[in-house]
Amino acid sequence: MESNTKDSDKLQVTSNELKTNDSKNSSLVTRYSSLPSDPLLVTRHSSLVTVFKVTRHSSLVTDKGFTLIELLIAISILGLILVIVGGASRLGFRSVDSGERKIESLERFKVSLGFIDSQVQSMIPLTLQEEAAGDRNYLFKGERTSMQFPTRFSIWDDRGGYVTVTYTVETDGKGKQTLHASESIVGAENKRETDLFRSMDGISFEYFSKDPMEEEGAWVEQWTNREALPEKIRMLLVDGSKKLSLIIPVRAKGLLVDRMNAVISNE
Repeated sequence: MESNTKDSDKLQVTSNELKTNDSKNSSLVTRYSSLPSDPLLVTRHSSLVTVFKVTRHSSLVTDKGFTLIELLIAISILGLILVIVGGASRLGFRSVDSGERKIESLERFKVSLGFIDSQVQSMIPLTLQEEAAGDRNYLFKGERTSMQFPTRFSIWDDRGGYVTVTYTVETDGKGKQTLHASESIVGAENKRETDLFRSMDGISFEYFSKDPMEEEGAWVEQWTNREALPEKIRMLLVDGSKKLSLIIPVRAKGLLVDRMNAVISNE
């Protein structure tokens, strides 16, 4: 009787254990039923959780940061933009500088033309008596590349009086020509000098000669008549393909014998 009771207790314990195992197995089946079919992920629950955590963390990093390739592309685009902006700025500065130099050159050209025109039209029919020959000649010398004469107009001094002005064409090593102007008071050694035209391809003077007995005159490159003044002076300027001809009338006209001018001795 006692043996039967023990056997029934063992059976009951065994039955309870089986029920417990069955419930665990069913919970495990339910737990893993929703997992992916990949055997690497289903091997262990802990490894599956770890894989899910790493994958989710990686996606978050990708959404919020930049990769090395993206960073290099951004730097390259920024460098390209800086190069374009810098080039445009340099081009703008060069254009402004070139424009200012051109304006300054044109202003200097205009002022120089005004100086020459005023000095030629203010020419004085001053004569010089040479002791050796006893002749009186005009203080005027005209060559193709130079000209000298007395005038009332001074580039530096506007207080009146007269000065002797000399224009000289000088050529540099590159073939460019400059018109050099110098002024001095008659009888004084001190001179004031400046450049009127620079970097020109050609500068020359011509003089209109007309005999009183002739109806028509002619332009000559050298003035040889010391007893008369030219009626007109022409200045030729060449700058590349541009050519300028400036004709200036000489107001002090006539022959030497028809005028009573101031005589300056060489003494």
